[in-house]
Amino acid sequence: MHPLPCFNYVFALVSWLPLTSLHAQDYVSPRTEYGHPDLRGVWNFSSQTPLERPDRLADQEFFTAAEIAEILERREASTTASMEREATVAAQVLSTSNASSVGSVNNLWMDRTTLDENGRTSLIVHPRNGKLPELQAGTVVQLGDESGITEIPGTRPVRYTHGGIGRDGPEDRGLSERCIVFNSGPPLMSGPYNNLIQIFQNRDHVVILAEMGFDARIVPLQKSDLVDAAITMWSGDSCGYFEDDTLVVESRYFTDKIASLGLRREAYGSAKDRLLIERFTPTAAGKLNYEFTIDEPATFKDRLTVLMPMTRIDSQLYEYACHAGNYSIGNILKGARADDAEVTDSGQQSSEQLP
Repeated sequence: MHPLPCFNYVFALVSWLPLTSLHAQDYVSPRTEYGHPDLRGVWNFSSQTPLERPDRLADQEFFTAAEIAEILERREASTTASMEREATVAAQVLSTSNASSVGSVNNLWMDRTTLDENGRTSLIVHPRNGKLPELQAGTVVQLGDESGITEIPGTRPVRYTHGGIGRDGPEDRGLSERCIVFNSGPPLMSGPYNNLIQIFQNRDHVVILAEMGFDARIVPLQKSDLVDAAITMWSGDSCGYFEDDTLVVESRYFTDKIASLGLRREAYGSAKDRLLIERFTPTAAGKLNYEFTIDEPATFKDRLTVLMPMTRIDSQLYEYACHAGNYSIGNILKGARADDAEVTDSGQQSSEQLP
């Protein structure tokens, strides 16, 4: 075993963490029977806030109230227009014999409506400009095609999630297409649907069960030893501890086959030497701030911190039955929460919330 106490790194973070992490919230979370902050339940992390701040917003960290109202108005108009287009497509399909496609995955299956207020102009809170940190010289950046149709030449391993460099074998395809890595990460990143996790707690462990991919990450508390550095994993080796009301999860020893930051159609560097620090902080009843920091000097010249709110919902997770042979609508439908008529789609619960 490689001795590396989980709590060693926290003191090095104090000098640069955002103020939201440094100052205790007025809200005090209820406790479990073991005296820990109670984070149990199903949490929605849907978001339409962009990862990076648009250039036109420069140093503007938050939208004004007027800008937020305009954004919501545009979004409502866009949703209405999209529904009208899809109704036309559906009518065409239903009137065509032997139709094999509905055009695409339509909005019925999408779940991108934010359930918590977030007036930020970017999910990135560090660097302060809301942009990805500058890359180190020689960093490999892979570009994929989100639709999966266009092959973009490249070399293995493919570290982004959608698209591919060819079709000669599964190793030429994106990690989500291979049913290996999804928006559930780690770290968590909001995607088009299945933006739910469920947290379980006992005295010695926290379990983070992700709906997308249906992966359960078991995080031991007060762990003093990690696996040997020669053993690498898709989700890394995690350990956790509570800092006041915040659950802090540190993960190391990721496989080289994933990126330092892997997105749907971009992958930056390698996670081989990545330290990922996730923070789950209750801010009000049913509200949680999820913050993650990537510290990987071989790829980025600075640390990257992303802040994303979560909302507890009265729902349950469904198994995302991903299969590498997703060639029929039957396989796709097995993985959708919306196919259960008794569950209200979470995206419909808060159409008037902020981005």
